[in-house]
Amino acid sequence: MKFSYALLPDHSVAEAVETIELADELGFYACYATDETWHKDLWVLFAVAATRTRSIRLGPSVTPVLLREPTLLAQALATLDEVSGGRAEAVLSSGNTGLLEQYRIDASRMKPLSRTKEALHVVRTLLDEGAITFDGEFYTYDGLFTFARPVQERVPLKLGGMRGPRTFEAAGELSDGCHHALSYTREAYEYMVGHMRAGAERAGRDVTSLDIGAWVVLATAEDSAAAREAARSMVGIYASSMSDEQLRRNGVDPEELKPVVDAVRAGDLARGIELTSPEVTDRLSVSGTPEECVEKIRAEIAPAGVNHLICAVTDRTLVKAFTERDLPQVPGAREQLRLIHDRIMPAFA
Repeated sequence: MKFSYALLPDHSVAEAVETIELADELGFYACYATDETWHKDLWVLFAVAATRTRSIRLGPSVTPVLLREPTLLAQALATLDEVSGGRAEAVLSSGNTGLLEQYRIDASRMKPLSRTKEALHVVRTLLDEGAITFDGEFYTYDGLFTFARPVQERVPLKLGGMRGPRTFEAAGELSDGCHHALSYTREAYEYMVGHMRAGAERAGRDVTSLDIGAWVVLATAEDSAAAREAARSMVGIYASSMSDEQLRRNGVDPEELKPVVDAVRAGDLARGIELTSPEVTDRLSVSGTPEECVEKIRAEIAPAGVNHLICAVTDRTLVKAFTERDLPQVPGAREQLRLIHDRIMPAFA
């Protein structure tokens, strides 16, 4: 199983780059970041990080095609690939519904999956060929070209998914893999992998050759209670973007979580955290000591066929930025990366 570091670009740029440097030194496969207006710009951050790292791969997980025009995404990816010496990749989706609402975009009216699939084709074509003429349902081009060329023969392009099943099938059929965000049970990942397999078989592909990624909220520390408290601070924020179907596949009754989600969406994060029970935190995170994290990954995630764990490390700085809670007992991102490297990764080598 590959291990990657996922960050929300809310730390200082200097701190974020130092953390990415450490992840590179420790042998993490990739560093991903969310491509959202709420955070610092990942493309600038990763351009800096690319000049100070050697092997770690870099790119968005996810980038929203309802906000970022796909030819401009291809241009940015090709440029990052050159800067990094061939280490760029991307995970595409329609976008975070909460962010889209702030742009007054009703994603349900935009055919989000169809648009994402067409955007995938556009990015793939422009990266591979350097030019595109295309008459699609959403995007049209007449001889558009770019001098931004990737170093890699083929820049990996994957899809991001949460609810499924059609996104998982499209990922298996059309892309280089899928990053499934915010699931923590064997049932949820068997659902994902089963639908990826169905899509892969339609295209005559072997699903095990694809990137089958689990993007999880992860907090780890020697102090189990401290790690779980960090996760509890963020669970409601993340859960507010989960569909009822996904919650049920993760053993959570949507009605049970509704007061938490309502408080978060109303901006009352303190109330949302107060209402988030330890039981819900355990169900919707990988948190605790490194050994407790290993146990959960081994029991719930790895058996389904997941071959890539994307660790959205939840540290003191992130919790304070989002919730204004200061948890001094929670380790920073770099310390948690060392714990993951030393005591979690070896269990899945």
